[in-house]
Amino acid sequence: MVIRILCVGMGGFFGAILRYAISGQVQSWSKSIDFPYGTLVVNVLGCLIIGLLSYLSETRGMFSAEVRLCVFIGILGSFTTYSTFSNEALTLLSDGKQLAALTYIGAHLFLGLGAVWLGHVLAWQIWR
Repeated sequence: MVIRILCVGMGGFFGAILRYAISGQVQSWSKSIDFPYGTLVVNVLGCLIIGLLSYLSETRGMFSAEVRLCVFIGILGSFTTYSTFSNEALTLLSDGKQLAALTYIGAHLFLGLGAVWLGHVLAWQIWR
């Protein structure tokens, strides 16, 4: 169990650094203050990478459990949780669970936006 936790932690360390570096560089290149291009790029890039690697993992058994933990949960989970969300939604769709997939997608969208809004409201109430 300790080895697995360390695998996730080490991957998370590198994923967070990659996210910071890549999103910052993309945002700098775009010269935009109006649109978060950096976040969009890391989310889409993370989805591309997790799609490619999960296919190799599922069809070719290319990665050990520890490598999957480090790369999928650690690096890509830290780089962008959107990639994990997208991969899980696609898996539900591929498994023929359309209602579960739509519920999962909708719950993330509405509950996520709602939680951010609620956080703003609570912060305003507490620190106004």
